[in-house]
Amino acid sequence: MFALLKHSREVLGMNARNLEYVRPLNRKRGREFADNKLLAKRLLRKNDLPVPSLIGRIKTHAELEIFDWESLPESFALKPNRGFGGEGILIVYGRKRGRTDAWVKASGAIVTVEDLKTHIRNILDGSFSLTNTPDIAFFEERLKLLKLFKPYAYRGIPDIRVVVFNHVPVMAMLRLPTRESDGKANLQQGAIGTGIDLATGTTTSAVVGKSHIIEYVPGTRLALSGIRIPYWNEILRIAVESQSVSGLGFLGADIAIDRDRGPVLLELNARPGLSIQIANLSGLKSRLDRVKGLKVKTTERGILLGKNLFGGEIEEEIEEISGKRVIGSVEKVKLIGKDGKEVIVEAKIDTGADSTSIDTDLARELGFGSLIDFFDSFPKPSVQNDTEAFLIQESLRKEYLGKHEDLKDIVFVSSSNGISFRPKIRCQLILDSIELNPKITIASRAHLQYPVIVGRNSLKRFLIDVNK
Repeated sequence: MFALLKHSREVLGMNARNLEYVRPLNRKRGREFADNKLLAKRLLRKNDLPVPSLIGRIKTHAELEIFDWESLPESFALKPNRGFGGEGILIVYGRKRGRTDAWVKASGAIVTVEDLKTHIRNILDGSFSLTNTPDIAFFEERLKLLKLFKPYAYRGIPDIRVVVFNHVPVMAMLRLPTRESDGKANLQQGAIGTGIDLATGTTTSAVVGKSHIIEYVPGTRLALSGIRIPYWNEILRIAVESQSVSGLGFLGADIAIDRDRGPVLLELNARPGLSIQIANLSGLKSRLDRVKGLKVKTTERGILLGKNLFGGEIEEEIEEISGKRVIGSVEKVKLIGKDGKEVIVEAKIDTGADSTSIDTDLARELGFGSLIDFFDSFPKPSVQNDTEAFLIQESLRKEYLGKHEDLKDIVFVSSSNGISFRPKIRCQLILDSIELNPKITIASRAHLQYPVIVGRNSLKRFLIDVNK
C-alpha cells in the first residue's frame, strides 16, 4: 500500500510543494512570522487565539547565568524560538522527589539545572534553528493530558496538525507520542500519526514514524481507527483563523487539547511535513488543486468546504479497517419472537449496560407471556445487599431453571429502586442488518423512553458513534 502511495502522482512531493505552494503563497514575511514562535504566539494571542502560557525566556548567555531556576514550575516545556521538526524541545513532567534543582523527563531520565543550561546554550548558539543562527530559548506551560488520549499516548501530549490552504482545511492528522519519540508528538522521532476524516473528526488509518502503516497501538490491541476527536469544529476554526492572522497561504497548524482549557494552538508551520499524506492514505496535491482559486469569504465557509470535499466517508473506512459496523446511540432493531412474530422498535444503545433488556409488554407481544406469568408466580424474597441477592439468585436458578422452555436464566439487578430479580430469554435481534441471538432480560420499561436497551453482550461487532 505504501509503495503504491509513494509513487502515485497524487502524492505531493517536497519539491513540488515548494514550487507550487510554499514559494508563491508563503511570502517572506509570513514565513518569518511562522518561524518565530514567540512573535507568532504574541500575534495569535492578540487575535484571541488560544496559545500556551509563556513562563520565561532567555535571549543571551548573560541572561542564562542570572536566570532564577527556582521560578520554574513543577513541569514545563523548553523550546528554541526558531526550531523546526520538533528538534530542541525538552519537556519535563515534574520535579525529582526531594530536589529543587532537578526534574524528570517522560523517559524517567533526570534533568538537572546544569543539563538545562547546556541545552539552552545549544539553543542560543543556533544548534536547532533553521539556519544555525543564534536563537532564543523560552519556557512555556506543559499542557495537561486529556483523559480520552491517555491509553494512546506515551506520557506526552498528542496534537492535531491541520493543513490549511486558501482558508480551507484540506487534511488533518492526530499525532500520538510514543516511548521511541520520548513523549513528543513528532513522527520523525517515532511518534504515531493517524489520518482524520475532516467531516467528523474521527481517526482512520495510522502510521508510525514516517512510513510504517499500523492498525493498533504498538504492543496492544487498542485500535487507532475510530477515535473521535473532541472540539473538532473549534479545532478547524482555530486552524483556519490562524492562517488569516499569519498571512500564509499554505500552512500546517499544530493544535493540542488541554484537559482544562480545550484546544490550544502550539505553533504554525510554513513548510508542513508530508507524512500526513501517508497517515491519511491520500495525496495532498489533488486536495490543494480542488480548492485553488476558490473565493472563500468566511471561516465558516472554509470549514464547510473542507468537510464536504474531504470528509464523510469515515464510516465505510472504519468498518473496513476494524471489521465492525458503526452505529449511533439510538437505532431501530427488529426482534423476532415465538412463532416468527416480528416487531421493529427504536432501541437505546448503551455500552454501560451488561446485557440487552426489553420491556415486559413487548416481551408479551413477542409471545413470551406464559414465561412472564410463570416467573411472576413463584416467590422472590426481598434482599438488602448484593451478597444476599447472589445467594437467592443461585437458589432460584436451582429451583426453576428447566421448568419452563423459555426461561434461560435468572439474574438479579441492582438499581436506584433497589434489588430485583429478572428472567432471561433467547430472542433473535437484528441490528443494522446483523443477526444476533443474545440472552435478553425482561423488565418493566413503561416509564422509560425506549422499550429496548441493547447492552454490551450484543455490541461486540459494532463501534458506537454517539453523535450519529
